[in-house]
Amino acid sequence: MNVFSVGLAMLAACCNGASNVLERKANLQMRTRQALSLRLTWRLLHNGLWLLGLATVTTSFVLQAAALSAGTLAAVQPIIVLELPITLIVGSRVLCARLRPPEWLAIAALPGEHVALLVGVEPRTGTPAAAPPANTWLVGVPATGGLVVGLVLVGRGADGSVRAALFGAAAGIQFGMTAALMKGMTQTLRHGIVGPLTTWQTYAMMVSGIAGMVLVQNALQAGPLIAAQPGITLLDPVTAIVWGVLGFHEQVNSGWWLAMAGAGIVAMSLGAVLLARAPVMAAQAGEAAARACSLPPSPKTEQPASAR
Repeated sequence: MNVFSVGLAMLAACCNGASNVLERKANLQMRTRQALSLRLTWRLLHNGLWLLGLATVTTSFVLQAAALSAGTLAAVQPIIVLELPITLIVGSRVLCARLRPPEWLAIAALPGEHVALLVGVEPRTGTPAAAPPANTWLVGVPATGGLVVGLVLVGRGADGSVRAALFGAAAGIQFGMTAALMKGMTQTLRHGIVGPLTTWQTYAMMVSGIAGMVLVQNALQAGPLIAAQPGITLLDPVTAIVWGVLGFHEQVNSGWWLAMAGAGIVAMSLGAVLLARAPVMAAQAGEAAARACSLPPSPKTEQPASAR
């Protein structure tokens, strides 16, 4: 794997983690629970914290694009998942919520789970000069988009945790396709700065990224994060790996090596569920912590002399 692309992907994960905390704090100020609410989007666009989070996630997109231009989809996207422990660590400071030993253990185990996934898959570039043919895009984009739309339509008819889980899964798949479009866009950089401006993948990537962010916001509002986070965290790299292998002809291991990769994915799933249960991620605890952070310290009251 390209060390340069890995470093850029880690920086992108850090920006995503910071953005998650800012958006989480902004969402705590919202009271609507409507599915795919335009009112929610409009209110968030007038929230300074959310706009700062948007600027941070935009920086992450730039770093991710640079990482994908130097590395493979199957290697870069699993690293982006590191945003989850980064979100917890930063959020515990911003939202004044202490991490417990089980959460620290899950955070410490995540690098090993990533190593198991990446070593098991061992992504390698197949034909770096060849972009996916037109028929791959014509089949792959509608198929992936149709899966996202299907999850959203089913989610609209559900409530609570089920809705949050379905919206979260849709967001994860959407971000995986966004990464594929971003990879396609970066392949036009060989034609200079004008290349990305003249390819349809650039504009499709922007639309896809915005759709993913809207889905995340609605997943956060639909129900508990423990329901939404696994889909967001895991289906992003899984979708990207599928696109990397089928669309960009990236080579991966087979046979028993995939068992190691599967074990890494299962461990990451369990870790994501455990981390999503952290008080800093829970809605009620988050609101209480946010209020506690904003309140001045209580003044000490003098005891009457008779009580001393």
